Amino acid sequence: MILDAFTFIVPLVVLIIVLVSMLKILREYERGVVFMLGRFWSVKGPGLIIIIPILQEMVRVDLRTKVLDVPTQDVISRDNVSVKVNAVVYMRVVDPEKAIIQVENYYEATSQLAQTTLRSVLGQHELDEMLAEREKLSTNIQDILDQQTDGWGIKVSNVEMKQVDLDASMVRAIARQAEAERERRAKVIHAEGELQASSKLLESAQTLAKQPESLQLRYLQTLTEIASDKTHTIVFPLPMDMLKSLLGKLPNVEIEKE
Repeated sequence: MILDAFTFIVPLVVLIIVLVSMLKILREYERGVVFMLGRFWSVKGPGLIIIIPILQEMVRVDLRTKVLDVPTQDVISRDNVSVKVNAVVYMRVVDPEKAIIQVENYYEATSQLAQTTLRSVLGQHELDEMLAEREKLSTNIQDILDQQTDGWGIKVSNVEMKQVDLDASMVRAIARQAEAERERRAKVIHAEGELQASSKLLESAQTLAKQPESLQLRYLQTLTEIASDKTHTIVFPLPMDMLKSLLGKLPNVEIEKE
């Protein structure tokens, strides 16, 4: 009796275990790459799928965007400046079949490719371009990575350079360069101001030369401004042109020129 029950229970338990092992549940962001006797069979999911034990094998693939942190890389710029640059890469699987079959470890392969591409692209630019055109360089790196990982079923959606580190001597050199540039701009602005002022003075002189009376009025206005000061004694020159106009109206008055 006990033996008969045992012979009935054991196959039942084995059958339940087999049935349970056949059932696989894939989440919405997961896909299953199924192989039949070692050959690619199909991509299944999401939801409940059935896998035949021994005959079939399934590899889970996550379709969510992953953040790949690129380690700090030593880069020599085109103007022979050594900098340390790190970046972050946003990637996701768009073709599970290629991601499993075409490359052994797509995550590690993309990481290594990102490191070499970062050094290669930045090495073609000068330091000023690295500091001023990060967005442009990041887009360039993204395009190269996306093109090369397309055969692996990987989509590189974004690349961002996080930090560009310089040694202390280079930081001081850049600070001196920036200070010299500011001084140069200040001198240029001052020179342009002097040029504009001289041009306006020339125009004023030409205008006053056409109307001598205007020059006399300007002279009197200047004397009025000086008289408003607290100084009690004022010594001022008397222009000969003005003296001529005043004394020329008097009879028998001649002005000798020295």
